Amino acid sequence: MAEAGALLTKEPAPQAVPASQLPMKVAEVALNAGPHSSCGLATAGFRTAKYLPQEWHEHRHSQAHEASIDRHQAERCRLEARGLAQRTAAAAQRSQQESTAALGQRLQDIHFWKAELQKEIEELIAETGLLAAQKVRLERALDATEVPCSIATDNLQCRERRQHPDLVCDQVEIELLKEAELIRNIQELLKRTLMQAGNQMRLNQDHKEVCEMDWSDKVETYNTDDKCGRYSNQSTNIQLHPGSVKFEESASTPETWAKFSHDNIYRAEREKLASINLRALIDNILHDVAEDLRMQCAAVNEAFAKRCEELEDAKHKLEYHLKNTLKEIGDQEANIAALKQAIKDKEAPMKVAQTRLYDRSFRPNVELCRDPAQFRLISEVEELTESIESLKKKLLESEQSLRNLEDTRMNLEKEIAVKTNSIFIDRQKCMAYRTRYPVVFKLTGYQ
Repeated sequence: MAEAGALLTKEPAPQAVPASQLPMKVAEVALNAGPHSSCGLATAGFRTAKYLPQEWHEHRHSQAHEASIDRHQAERCRLEARGLAQRTAAAAQRSQQESTAALGQRLQDIHFWKAELQKEIEELIAETGLLAAQKVRLERALDATEVPCSIATDNLQCRERRQHPDLVCDQVEIELLKEAELIRNIQELLKRTLMQAGNQMRLNQDHKEVCEMDWSDKVETYNTDDKCGRYSNQSTNIQLHPGSVKFEESASTPETWAKFSHDNIYRAEREKLASINLRALIDNILHDVAEDLRMQCAAVNEAFAKRCEELEDAKHKLEYHLKNTLKEIGDQEANIAALKQAIKDKEAPMKVAQTRLYDRSFRPNVELCRDPAQFRLISEVEELTESIESLKKKLLESEQSLRNLEDTRMNLEKEIAVKTNSIFIDRQKCMAYRTRYPVVFKLTGYQ
């Protein structure tokens, strides 16, 4: 049976179970029953238990051993702490150098893309300016087409005032209609090209703004990283920011970051190339438009010249016929007067013959004879009557011929007046107005 009053040489181990209120227990006094015990009633009130010398020595050696162990542990901890501090200081310095180098490399990357974006922005600005100049040329060329359109329309309206039979759909009218149709098509083409140029300028502006936003972000980031790269342990404007050690969910990766700027530059370069191609197309359009208009103008002028020559030739022929007709009218009038005089000249012989016959009809009795004289007088009257009838018939024919000549003269004079009016319209109205046709330099939008 173990002793209930054994002495404790060590402190009891801490309890794993939390302390709680224990029931009261009556303590029993341990009695030292050893060889050196004193069990007298006289010492019972001074001491209930004492350490043994062996226990005292063991306790002293234990304290010395624990102190030695604690010193060794403290020294080892101190050496480990010094080494750890040196290693962490070196690691921190190395990490800071690597971070500074990484920031420097990042600055180079940002500077590269910033320079590329700035170059692209400047090229877009220059290209948009050149396209704006081409757009101004298109507007001037479109305004310049109003003059040819007005000329063609005025020529067609003027030629509507030609008189019959010169109111004909001739080659001049065909060429004028072609010119009016060509001008309308050119105006529609220039308007479509103007809209395309305006849309391209807006696209250039939009992509320039995108590049400018990217460039602005690059400048701000460059300044931020440059400031971060200049920080050192001796900087006075540094402080702890515990919440900054994290990655934003919306943060990009280096690949997506570079791809973003690359895509912006690529799209801007694509629009710049489209703008360059559009400028070349505008040059070709303006050149072709001016050439087509001048060629059609030349064709219309040539048709006018030929038509005026035809009209002049027709007029000269009509004037020649009028001159001969007037001469023939004069001759015919003289002929009619001669016929009338001839008829009048036949009255005296007729009177003589008829008077002879009348007087001889009063011959008495058998003297009223059908003698040769009688037959000759009758024959003379018949011949004179026949001659007068022939002369009257010829007079009627001559008078009808004269009337026909007068009608012809009137028709010829009318035709000459019509030709004169047509020549006046084509030459004085139309061709004179066509001298205002704009030159190629203006049709190409340089004025």
